[in-house]
Amino acid sequence: MKDTLRQQFERLGMRLQELDARLADPASTADMNKFRELSREQAEASEIVELYRRFTQREADRATAQEMLDAGDDDADMTAMAREEVAACDADLESLDAALQATLLPRDPDDARPAFIEIRAGTGGEESALFAADLLRMYLRYAERQGWRSEIMSESQSDLGGFKEVVVRLENPSGGRGLAAATDGVYGQLRFESGGHRVQRVPATETQGRIHTSACTVAVLAEPDAAAEVTLNPSELRIDTFRASGAGGQHINKTDSAVRITHLPTGIVAECQDDRSQHRNKAKAMQVLLARLQDRERAEREARDAAERKSLIGSGDRSDRIRTYNFPQGRLTDHRINLTLYKLGAVMEGDLGEVVGALRAARAQEQLAALESGA
Repeated sequence: MKDTLRQQFERLGMRLQELDARLADPASTADMNKFRELSREQAEASEIVELYRRFTQREADRATAQEMLDAGDDDADMTAMAREEVAACDADLESLDAALQATLLPRDPDDARPAFIEIRAGTGGEESALFAADLLRMYLRYAERQGWRSEIMSESQSDLGGFKEVVVRLENPSGGRGLAAATDGVYGQLRFESGGHRVQRVPATETQGRIHTSACTVAVLAEPDAAAEVTLNPSELRIDTFRASGAGGQHINKTDSAVRITHLPTGIVAECQDDRSQHRNKAKAMQVLLARLQDRERAEREARDAAERKSLIGSGDRSDRIRTYNFPQGRLTDHRINLTLYKLGAVMEGDLGEVVGALRAARAQEQLAALESGA
C-alpha cells in the first residue's frame, strides 16, 4: 500500500476519535440534522478504520512468519507452518487492500435510501404494456429475495392486464448503517436500471408467430430523506382530486379520494389513487413528486459533472437503450457493459443479482481509474 494511502487512513483514525468525542457530548443533539450527519460519518469512519486495523495486523503477522522462514529453523513443521501463514497473510492482505481502496470511492448518500421505480410502456402498444407488467414482476421478485418491502403507489392498467404506467416503492426494512447502508440500500442497488428496456419476443396478441420488438422505460428515483428539510412553495403546486378509476366497489365510485399534484414551474406531475383516504393519497403523491424533482436536480447536476466524458454505465437518460431481453434466445444483454447472460427465464423471476453486481462493479472500476489518473 502506498504511503499516501496509509497517511490518509491514519488521519481518518484521528478523525474518528474526534467524532467519538463530539457525539459523546450531550450538546451535540441540539442540532438533529448535524447530529445525524456526524453519526453517519462516524459509522462509515469506524468501519474503514477497523478494516485498516485488520490490514496492519495482518502485515505484522506476515512479518513475524517471514522472520521465522528467514531464520532457517531446522524444525520442518515450524517451517511449513510459517510458510502457510505467509500465504494466508498474502491472501488476506490482497482482499483487505481491495476493500480499503473501495472505501475511497465517492459514495452517493442516496444509495442507502428507499427508491421509487417508475415503469412506463413505450413503443409496441399492448405488448409494451404487458412487458411493463413483466418488468414490475421481475423487480418485485428481486425485492422478495432481498427481503425488501414493496408498495404500489400508482398504476394505470391496459386492456389486457399490462400497465401503461406503474410506480412501486421499495424499501429495505432492516436499514443499515455506515458502508453497509449503501450496499444494502434499494437505490444503491437498482439505480442503474434507469433507461430504455427493449424486449424481443412473440407477443400474446400475435397470431402468426412473428417476433416483435417493443420497449419500456424505467426510472429509479431515490426517496427524499423525510428528516431533511425539503420545502416547496405551496403557490407552485396545483392539487386536484378526482374519483379513482378501476375496480374498487362503491367507495371508489362515489368518493373523490384520488389526488394529482402538479409542480407548476417544471410541469412534473405525481398522482396516487390506491388508498381510500384522500389524505394518505396526497401524502404518497407528494413523496413521488419530491422524488421526481430530486431526480431532475440530480440529472442536471450529473449532466454538468459529466460534460467532458460519458459515464461507463450510462447517464440514466430515459432515452438510453440500456438492455435487451431476447426471449427466443433466452438472452439478456446489457449494452452499457457488454454483459450477456443466457438465463433470461431466471432473471425474469427476480434473479437479478449477477446483473446488479456487474453494473456496480463497472462503476467502481471507473471510479478507481479516475482516482488513479487524478481525474
